Formats: sequence, structure tokens, C-alpha cells
Amino acid sequence: MTKVLVLHNVSLVRSALAALLRSEGPFEVTSAGWRSAESLRPDVTVVDLDCPGTTAVLADHGRAADRQVLASPSPVLVLASTGAPGSLHRAFRAEARGYVDKDGSPGRLVRAVRRVAAGERFIDASLASAFMEADPVPLSPRELSVLARAAEGDSIVEIARALHLASGTVRNYMAAATRKTGARNLIDAIRISRREGWV
Repeated sequence: MTKVLVLHNVSLVRSALAALLRSEGPFEVTSAGWRSAESLRPDVTVVDLDCPGTTAVLADHGRAADRQVLASPSPVLVLASTGAPGSLHRAFRAEARGYVDKDGSPGRLVRAVRRVAAGERFIDASLASAFMEADPVPLSPRELSVLARAAEGDSIVEIARALHLASGTVRNYMAAATRKTGARNLIDAIRISRREGWV
């Protein structure tokens, strides 16, 4: 029995995805919002790239000390749109194992979960094309993580506590993100990063 965790901030959507997976295969499915999933240990985690908070989760996913959602490493399968190539880059840098086009058929999601659970990669062709055409993200995973939390309204102290950093280090990451995006200030850096789909 494959344990699947569906993370989504909209209850109706995550319930529908969980019901679909339960009806299509030998899956033990749990659906949860971001903050209530901390103690779960799934075989595959399904994440929607368009959900608020996804950036912070993905940016932290590859760093054991910073994992905010999963108690242990779990292969990530992302649901994405072809119109957000920056989000695909973000997921790739976080070492997501599967990429499913949200405009595809439900059967694609089921096949992707099976493949990722078996240790394989799964990439929809439409998303592969969008990814290849996208410009690379100029920000490091840590800069993305800091910027994403700032975009959610977290203070420097809150970001430092969540990422186990000094407040001065958080400021340095914010300054680097502002410089690398060519922004006038942090607010402008967040606006540019959102427009490009990085956060």
C-alpha cells in the first residue's frame, strides 16, 4: 500500500484529489493543509505549485535542517501549469521527482504517483517543453526561501527563527535577492519574483 500525502490549501480540492487517488489504486491517502502535516511520513507527497506557501515548502525540502512540513524525506510530485515556468524551475531545484500538468487527465496523476513511489521520475511532455523554454531562476534556494516567507508577510525575526538563521543573515539574503532581481527594494523584488513565478 503506497502512502500518499496531498498538500493543498483549499479543502475541497485536496479532498477531491484524495478521493480520486483512493478510487484508482492501492493508495493510503491523507490530505492536509501545510501546517497540519508535520508528523506525516508518506511515500509520495503531492503538491500544487499554485498554492500560497508552496515556495517555502519547496525551498526548504532539500535541506534536512529546514524542513517545515515533512518529518522525513519524501519524493515530491508537483501539479503545475505550463504558464508558470518559474515554478517548474523552483520545483526542479527542490529535487521534485514528478511533474504533472494540471490540464491533463486524472489518469496521468495516478500513473505519476505510481512511478514516483517506485523511485522513478515522471514528467508530462507539456511541462518539459515549458521548462526548457524558461529562463533560469537567478536566486539560490535559500534566497527563494527567505523571499517567499517575506512575501507571506513574515518579519525578519520570524524568518530567522523558521530557517534557523541570524537576523543579519536574513537581511543579507534579502539584499542579495533584491540585487539579483534588479529590483529597487524588497517589495519590488517580491513583485518581480511573483510575476516570474519564482515565489
